[in-house]
Amino acid sequence: MINFNFENDFTLNNEDAISNWISRVIALEGCKLGDINYIFCDDKYLHKINLDFLDHDTLTDIISFDYSVGKELHGDVFISVERVMDNAKDFKVNFDEELHRVIVHGVLHYCGYKDKSEEDAKVMREKENYYLLDII
Repeated sequence: MINFNFENDFTLNNEDAISNWISRVIALEGCKLGDINYIFCDDKYLHKINLDFLDHDTLTDIISFDYSVGKELHGDVFISVERVMDNAKDFKVNFDEELHRVIVHGVLHYCGYKDKSEEDAKVMREKENYYLLDII
């Protein structure tokens, strides 16, 4: 089950369509949907998580905690709406496109994709772009 939670006044348009899209991505990656929680928040909220759990004193757009068991995906994906807004401006894309990219980015981590090396980041970006074509 996919759940959307909000720690700020943000609202997600088309929750059902986005949930169905995420489910398709998971199935196409050969995985099974367990429980995935998306938590939309602000910079301050995500910064505190970054400090408390990862010991990183930086702002970020997404932090995902993976509780998957084999190919059954479970996890919590925290997304800073403020960072997504800023990144959309920086990358000269609309907010929804950047938000969808971050949403699928989190679940792709659960599917086994990494992004720490340049090569891994390239593969991750290709997967994001591929699935963004099928958003709704």
